[in-house]
Amino acid sequence: MSFVIAAPEALVAVASDLAGIGSALAEANAAALAPTTALLAAGADEVSAAIAALFGAHGQAYQTVSAQASAFHAQFVQALTGGGGAYAAAEAANVSAAQSTDQRLLDLINGPTQALLGRPLIGDGANGGPGQDGGPGGLLYGNGGNGGTSTTAGVAGGNGGAAGLIGNGGAGGGGGAGAAGGNGGAGGWLYGNGGAGGAGGTSVIPGVAGGNGGAGGSAGLWGTGGAGGDGGNGRSGPVNVAGSAGGNGGAGGAAGLFGDAGAGGNGGKGGAGGAAFSINFTAGDGGAGGAGGSGGHALLWGAGGAGGNGGSGGTGGAGGSTAGAGGNGGAGGGGGTGGLLFGNGGAGGHGAAAGNGLAAGNGVSSSGGGGAGGTGGAGGDGGAGGAGGNARLWGVGGAGGAGGDGGAGGAGGKGGSGLSGNANGGAGGDSGRGGTGGAGGDGGAAGLLVGTGGHGGDGGAGGAAVKDGDGGAAAGTGIAGAGGRGGAGGSGGSGGDGGGGVAGPAGWLFGDGGAGGNGGAAAAGGAGGQAGGGGGNGGNGGNGGNGGNGGNGATGGWLYGNGGAGGQGATAGAGGAGANGVSSTNGGGNGGIGGTGGSGGAGGNAGLLGVGGAGGHGASGGAGDRGGAGGTGFISSDGGAGGDGGDGGNGGSGGAGGTGGLLFGAGGNGGPGGSGGAADIGGNGGAGNGGGTDGNGGNGGSGGGAGSGGDGGGAGGNGAWLFGNGGAGGGGGKGGNGAGGGLGGGSFGLPGLNGSGGDGGDGGNGAPGGVLYGNGGAGGQGSSGGIGGPGATGGAGGKGGDGGDAQLIGDGGNGGNGGAGGTGGTPGPGGPGGSGGLGGLLFGQTGTAGVSP
Repeated sequence: MSFVIAAPEALVAVASDLAGIGSALAEANAAALAPTTALLAAGADEVSAAIAALFGAHGQAYQTVSAQASAFHAQFVQALTGGGGAYAAAEAANVSAAQSTDQRLLDLINGPTQALLGRPLIGDGANGGPGQDGGPGGLLYGNGGNGGTSTTAGVAGGNGGAAGLIGNGGAGGGGGAGAAGGNGGAGGWLYGNGGAGGAGGTSVIPGVAGGNGGAGGSAGLWGTGGAGGDGGNGRSGPVNVAGSAGGNGGAGGAAGLFGDAGAGGNGGKGGAGGAAFSINFTAGDGGAGGAGGSGGHALLWGAGGAGGNGGSGGTGGAGGSTAGAGGNGGAGGGGGTGGLLFGNGGAGGHGAAAGNGLAAGNGVSSSGGGGAGGTGGAGGDGGAGGAGGNARLWGVGGAGGAGGDGGAGGAGGKGGSGLSGNANGGAGGDSGRGGTGGAGGDGGAAGLLVGTGGHGGDGGAGGAAVKDGDGGAAAGTGIAGAGGRGGAGGSGGSGGDGGGGVAGPAGWLFGDGGAGGNGGAAAAGGAGGQAGGGGGNGGNGGNGGNGGNGGNGATGGWLYGNGGAGGQGATAGAGGAGANGVSSTNGGGNGGIGGTGGSGGAGGNAGLLGVGGAGGHGASGGAGDRGGAGGTGFISSDGGAGGDGGDGGNGGSGGAGGTGGLLFGAGGNGGPGGSGGAADIGGNGGAGNGGGTDGNGGNGGSGGGAGSGGDGGGAGGNGAWLFGNGGAGGGGGKGGNGAGGGLGGGSFGLPGLNGSGGDGGDGGNGAPGGVLYGNGGAGGQGSSGGIGGPGATGGAGGKGGDGGDAQLIGDGGNGGNGGAGGTGGTPGPGGPGGSGGLGGLLFGQTGTAGVSP
């Protein structure tokens, strides 16, 4: 049997080359025709004529043979070209016949299942039209069709088609305006990935939230879950109307026996609030951001899906009697659980930043008295971080997501001016408070046998406050009216708390506990607004925000593992400055109070063998700010009193150390307490005016009180039950310094009272040693008291912590020294020293007692 292999394209190419060769030969023969067939004799003799005739005859014979060869060459090229065309035609006919045969065979195979089940056996599903579901893939093999994206508002996107035995699920279609996205199709039962969820539609109608994202499709026996779709964004509000909320992200799809789960979709952004039409209206609030979708769960072997991030909050609307508040940030989605046998938990999604408040409208100037300025919009709160996913048998817990930052507060509006007669100026508007930072998410638990717990997420920072609105000026004709009062500064937002290390223990046998997240930083308070002309009071400064607390560390593995460290507390925000009064008897504003520092998180306990986690540090309290000066008397009137200085904030407590392992391991050290915030001076009183009978000068403002040091440093963790030293106690935080009072103004003005120093924090107690062997932990040092203002009492020193006792064998811990009292007009008392711990019953020395200064 003969087998012929031919490539039609090669035959056509060769024929073209041969035709070119034939043309070249023909041109050469034509050029040689005259010189070789019609030779002239070299002379007139007979021999020359015979030689010329002989060579001419040879030339003519060559031309005859060349003509015959050229004809044969042309016939060969024609035959070769025809053969290539014939082969090409035959191949095309065979391909068409084969395709037709394959299609007929496929139709024959798919016919019964299509007729019986409405689904082919082999083949991809059809993609859906707008808003329609994708078709399912073949029962044996084939991918699901993609869902159609909706083009109609309010109509959801189509779902992706499911695969059969082998194949990937189709992706969900995007939702129409304000509608949800379609869900992803499921992957093949034996092998295949789940389809991604469709994105939610953006809102186009006020008050209607963005659409939620579609859920990711689940995988089959072997495959990856589909990612969740993102939520749609909210619509900005028109005049006076709030912005729409963003849609939530879709959940990630679950994995099969082998494979990673899908990540959750991100939340949509909140829409901005609409501006106020005028000072008589309220501006719209910003829309809240959508929450992130949860990560999918793994089944046997694979990682859990990460949670989606929250959507940011919308900005509040500007202007009006009250500016719109910023929208809250969306919370992060929780991480998915790892596989039953092996796999890490998914990370939690991050919380989103909140929207900012905007400035309010200014008061209207009028001959009947200026209008009050509007209140600034409050900043929105940051979104909470999502919790990390848990591992199950063997794996690392997912980290918690970070909390979102709080939004900044908006400025208050300026008061309107009085225009005639004795019209008063309008009061300035108060500024909006800063938003609170979102809490960090908890870390996920480690595997039951082996693994490390996830770290807790950090808390978000508090939103900043801004200066408030200034008061309006009084009229300049006739008897002057009073100037408008300056508005109060907004308070700074508090920081979010850090997330805990894990929601449960670390690896049941082996593994360290996760560390606690750090607290979020607080923002400072805004300054008070200036009073208007003609004697308005200065505005009070805003209070500083509180620092976020650190998260607690987690417990180590039951057999072996160290406890996680506690998170650090965050520093508090400073208070804002009080504004000065202006002419007339009006006073300056009071300074803002400093915020309280965040407390440190407790360290986690160890398992059977291991070291307890260290406690987190407490943070410093915020400083108070100075009071404003009183205004000068106007035409024989008394000067205004100066504002009081702001109090300093208290320091945060240190976290307690974790307990050492049951058999062997040292306890963790306690964290030190934070220092108290310093106070600031009071404002000076205003002078009386010299016109007519002298007016009295204003009284000076009192100095602010200092913040106390952090409540005792954290106690040390206990040593192991058999072998191990107890942890040392943390030192107390230093007390803040008091401030001097303001000077009296002019004649008869009394100076303000001076502020006392803050008390120092007590030291933490040391922990006892192990029952069989171990030294007791040393007590923490008491901190010194703060310095009092001139002539005022200094703060008391903190007490030293007691040393921990030894049990059977070991030395007792030394007691901590007491802190020195603060200096001042009357010095503060020193703190007592802590007592030494007892030595072991069989062997050991008693610890040295701490001394009092």
